[in-house]
Amino acid sequence: LAIRRLLPPRGARLLDIGAGFGRLADLYAGYDEVVLLDYSRSQLEYARGRLGDERYVYVAADIYRLPLADAAVDATVMVRVLHHLADVPLALRQIARVTRGGGTFLLEFANKRHLKNILRYALRRGPNPFAPEPYEFAPLHYDFHPAWVLARLREAGMRPGARRSVSLLRSETLKRRLPAGLLVGLDGALQRVTAPLAPAPSVFVRSALPPRPEGPLPPRAALFACPRCGAPLATGPAEDVCSACGGRWPIVNGVHVFK
Repeated sequence: LAIRRLLPPRGARLLDIGAGFGRLADLYAGYDEVVLLDYSRSQLEYARGRLGDERYVYVAADIYRLPLADAAVDATVMVRVLHHLADVPLALRQIARVTRGGGTFLLEFANKRHLKNILRYALRRGPNPFAPEPYEFAPLHYDFHPAWVLARLREAGMRPGARRSVSLLRSETLKRRLPAGLLVGLDGALQRVTAPLAPAPSVFVRSALPPRPEGPLPPRAALFACPRCGAPLATGPAEDVCSACGGRWPIVNGVHVFK
């Protein structure tokens, strides 16, 4: 519901970071081309077997070194990924680089200041949810204060806008006692009105990239850039090759592998 309400319904090329097996692909029907990027090659191979090659490009890569040309996409989506990132500013700078001016970045993040955490803190059973810095509750598992995330988005040159507070009713007790459709409807009705207070454990925020003097999106043949030096890559039948630094990146089962 949050993605449908916040993501522009149509566009030329969309990048999904942390796409996994293509779990959100059905929401991108209005985009001419979709780049599914994940660190797991096996997940992307599964996605390719399900979705095919006509509209999709499959990329196994590191978010800190996105192997895409500057201004390569007009929309980027990242859901359930930020809580695994130790260097959020670097990741956001990479996203700002590959998303064209005037484009959209839709981000979901784990909210440390949600209602249950506030109650735990009041009972002295949990960390301070109002502290601005990220809280690492397990190795490479972070919760974030909404104000901290918005500040990092602005530092990366983005303009945060509309938000949704999601999964407010995520409770095993409620799931056992109420129909799933009713819970989804109630959550959807509360997402916008509760967004300013962010009481739910998940927050979606849509950011705009400021307009920049750019040409059209690069064609698929010019989509990739070397993750080592940033030079354009030449794509062949079995690998992507960098003429500047000599880097060679294999294409395995239809997945461009840059790991």
